[in-house]
Amino acid sequence: MTTVSPMDMRCLIVIPCLNEEKHIEPLIGKLGRALDELDARIVVADGGSTDRTRDIVREIAANDPRVLLLDNPKRLQSAAINLAIETLGDGYEFFIRIDAHGDYPADYCQTLVREAVATGADSVVVAMRTMGFSAFQKATAVAQNSKLGNGGSKHREGAKGHWAEHGHHALMRVAAFRATGGYDETFSHNEDAELDYRLHKAGFRIWLTDKTAMTYYPRSSIPTLFRQYLGYGRGRARNILKHRSVPSLRQMLPLAVVPIFIGAFLAIINWIAVIPISLWAVACIAYGFWIALGERNPYGPLAAISAMVMHFAWSMGFWMEVFSFRNRRVAA
Repeated sequence: MTTVSPMDMRCLIVIPCLNEEKHIEPLIGKLGRALDELDARIVVADGGSTDRTRDIVREIAANDPRVLLLDNPKRLQSAAINLAIETLGDGYEFFIRIDAHGDYPADYCQTLVREAVATGADSVVVAMRTMGFSAFQKATAVAQNSKLGNGGSKHREGAKGHWAEHGHHALMRVAAFRATGGYDETFSHNEDAELDYRLHKAGFRIWLTDKTAMTYYPRSSIPTLFRQYLGYGRGRARNILKHRSVPSLRQMLPLAVVPIFIGAFLAIINWIAVIPISLWAVACIAYGFWIALGERNPYGPLAAISAMVMHFAWSMGFWMEVFSFRNRRVAA
């Protein structure tokens, strides 16, 4: 009986990027072991960088034919992956999605392939650990790594390896990706969860591994964090509206933030209207101080502020998309 070695599996490593001149060279360098130990190729799908990103990739590709620069005119990450698989996916068993602004263990790709071969999974997803450098980034990382900011999401907190319905996208079989139509490019956010929904419905299996993880660096200011979570909220709403699914409890709680905030203005009629928003704010701040005292983390109180920004923006984005969808239906 012939045993299939993970190192015999052909693997396409796709890096969607835009203006990543500070990160792209060290990232490709870190993936060098994967090129040496797997039958792999790296494709950098660039969305029109105006810095030196493209020049850097061309210089690397000139010295290593296993690295290729691909132009992504649609700019979105989802479009970058779709284009890479459509253009170069033939003959590859797996592809691995690498985010240009993240960090990865040196054996990240190799571990993913081993997990796919060992489990027979169609998709291997990972936990995402958040880490910051500035004070605000560190506080946001504390929030995103806690139940206050992630609602207990398994791929945010990490868990023992198990079959899952969603996780941070890492490795996928090219055949499964193509069979389900790839990413929906109308999604600027939440495209991974939307595809996971279709994968699950089509009978493909998703394995959340505990053998490796990626590190994510959060936004460094309140405005950028707000815009990011506004997009996340809109993406989640689009997903729910497209598939007529029901939000989970951990999603229902934060989406109530904007309605209770608006309801607080009724305090001019009855002061009781301000109680719900006050309870939310007090709960967030109390959790932040619990992190500071219970976990001896000085960023706990500031993490509460980051979490409140995330909750409010996510809720606003969700309801903006819901009402935008209704307006489109009325217009039609």
